[in-house]
Amino acid sequence: MKKTLLFVICVFVVSVGLADKKKIQFESKDGLEITADLYLTNEKSAPFILFFHQAGWSRGEYNEIAPKMNAMGFNCLAVDLRSGGSVNGVTNETYNRAARAMKGTTYVDAYQDMVAAVEYVKENFAEGKVIAWGSSYSSALSLVLAAELQLDGVLSFSPGEYFASFGKTKQYITNAVVDLNCPTFVTSARDEKNNWWGIYNNIPSPTKIYFVPTSSGNHGSRALWEKFNDSKYYWEAVDNFLKEHYNKNKDEK
Repeated sequence: MKKTLLFVICVFVVSVGLADKKKIQFESKDGLEITADLYLTNEKSAPFILFFHQAGWSRGEYNEIAPKMNAMGFNCLAVDLRSGGSVNGVTNETYNRAARAMKGTTYVDAYQDMVAAVEYVKENFAEGKVIAWGSSYSSALSLVLAAELQLDGVLSFSPGEYFASFGKTKQYITNAVVDLNCPTFVTSARDEKNNWWGIYNNIPSPTKIYFVPTSSGNHGSRALWEKFNDSKYYWEAVDNFLKEHYNKNKDEK
């Protein structure tokens, strides 16, 4: 009887988790269809996080991160950008469409997808604060995005000047962040600090903060994945930042 009850409970929990994620599509600035996973579990007035993945990956980077953000009181959208691939068994559908349509799939080409995602979320789901969260190349672009669209916050995991080979200057991100005035969180693996320290110092926001682990850490948002022993330290830093600026008091992670 106990085993049967445990099985039923487990099935119920898994079913609820699956129901909380909904795959959606919307158009980018050039008409390309973007795929994203919507995690809408709180009131529309709750802060809304847009998740952007690192190079060669997909929205699957946030499979285990997004539900934790839901539990902390945030709604989320994990977006497939056109510059990507696959991760955690999730194929980047936006990249595949862009490749079939012979559209550009560089880091720079993906920025229009990020802008479209913000506009789509503001029009349909977010009535409160909107926050960008990026990983590697998209974390650098998230800083630009937050500055240009005057977002309410940004979390940047392993940013850097990744864009010189795509027609941008070597100081593209560093120059762009001079207009960034919202709460800003920057982190990375320990040995990556020099990649973004100049960018960070150029951010004028009085509410910026960074975290560098004492361990080796990891590149991008995967630093939060449970399989890494030092992920708890990243989570602590993220949690403190979010609680300070978005008044989220739940402790679930």
